[in-house]
Amino acid sequence: MDFSTCPICNFSIPSPELERHVDEHFSDEDYARDFEFAQQIARTPPTLPRINSSFGGDARITEGVGNTCDEKHASLFRSQSKESFYKVEGGLMTMLRKCLELESENSTSILSGHVDHFQSTDSWDAGWGCGWRNIQMLSSHLIAQRKEAREVLYGGCGFVPSIGSLQRWLELAWEKGFDTPGADDFDQKIYGKRNWIGTTECAAILRSFGLRARIVDFSSRDFELASSAPHLGSDTAKLSQVYGPMDTFLSTGKLDLLPTVSSANQRHSSISSKDKGHQMLTECGWNYFSGNNVSKSSDRRVVLSEKAPLYFQHDGHSRTIVGIQAKHQKNGKQQYNLLIFDPAEKTGALVRSFRENVGWQKLIKRGVHTLKKPQYQLCFIEPGIAHGEELEELKILHSTRHEF
Repeated sequence: MDFSTCPICNFSIPSPELERHVDEHFSDEDYARDFEFAQQIARTPPTLPRINSSFGGDARITEGVGNTCDEKHASLFRSQSKESFYKVEGGLMTMLRKCLELESENSTSILSGHVDHFQSTDSWDAGWGCGWRNIQMLSSHLIAQRKEAREVLYGGCGFVPSIGSLQRWLELAWEKGFDTPGADDFDQKIYGKRNWIGTTECAAILRSFGLRARIVDFSSRDFELASSAPHLGSDTAKLSQVYGPMDTFLSTGKLDLLPTVSSANQRHSSISSKDKGHQMLTECGWNYFSGNNVSKSSDRRVVLSEKAPLYFQHDGHSRTIVGIQAKHQKNGKQQYNLLIFDPAEKTGALVRSFRENVGWQKLIKRGVHTLKKPQYQLCFIEPGIAHGEELEELKILHSTRHEF
C-alpha cells in the first residue's frame, strides 16, 4: 500500500485516507487542537522517535537509543488522527430508545448509554474493517460514559482515533507485551494492512490502557476454536477464575441466574444443542446488560444500563451489541433480540429508519433464530483501570469457553 505525508501534521498515512485526513484538520471544532499539535511536532527535538515509512509500505516507529515505549506513546499521542463519522444530533441511541418505547409489543429493552455508529466506507475499509469499526464504537461509549477510561484511552486525547491510528496503538500494545502470540500471528506489524481482526486484538488494545477487557467463547462441541485465535487459553468444563458478570453467569452451569428463568433447562429440553447454546448466549447478554437488577417483567419499556456495549464476533464478520430486548410471550417464555450496530450498515440509513419509525427492526434486531454460526465470541469491558501486577496479568489473554 502507498503512503503519503499529511502536509499539516506530517503524519504518514495510507494514500486512500489522505484527502479525508487533511479535511479533518480544517473543521472548525478541531482546527485549534490540530494547529497546536502541529506546533508541538515542529518543536519536537530530533532525539525523540519519528514516524517514517519503511520499505514495502509499513510505517514503523524508528528504533534508536532511548526509544522507549513511553516515548512512542507520546509520539503516537501527538500524531494520531481523529476518525470522522456521521454525527447524529441528539445521538443515535436516543433515536433507538424512542423507537423501542413506541413499540406495541409487551417487552423490556436494556440499552447501553451513548454509542456512536462507525460505518465501513466503500472506498477504504469495506470487507475488512468491521473489527476496527467495532473498536471505534466501543471507544465512543467508553470516552463518553466512563471518566476513568477517557483519561487513559489513546493517551487521554478525548476522541476516537482513525483506523490507521488504532493500528499503531495495537502495534504498541504488542510491543509492550500484550497478547504476544497474537502479535506473532501478524509478525508484529499491522499498520497500513487490511488484515481482519477480532476480539483478541480488541482486548489487547484496551488492556494496554489498563481496561479490563474479557473474552467469552460460545462454541459447539464438535467445532474447534477458530484458527484466528489459536493462542487463547480457554476453560471449557469449569471456570478456573471468575472475573465478572459474564463469567459468573457461565460458572453457574445453568441458565437460572435470574429467578424468573428457573425452569430454563426444562423449557429447552425439546430444542437442539446448538439452539440451547445460542439461547444461552442471548440469556447471557440479558444478564450482562441487566446486572441482575432488571426484571424481565418490568413495567419500564426501556431501561438504560451502565454496561459498555459488547464486541460480537463470528466467522466472517463482527458487530457491536448495544443492548438487548426481552419480549414477554403469552406462554410465559421470553423471546430475546440482540440490539446491534453493524458497521456494514450506513449511518444515514439508520437515522432515516429511526426518524420514520419504519424498517429499523431489520437493521437492529437479531433473534436467536438468526444465530447460525457454530461459534461466537464476545468481548466485554469491566469497570475500573488495572495497575501494577494486575496490568501485567492482563498481558496474557484467556477466554472462557462454553460448549454446547
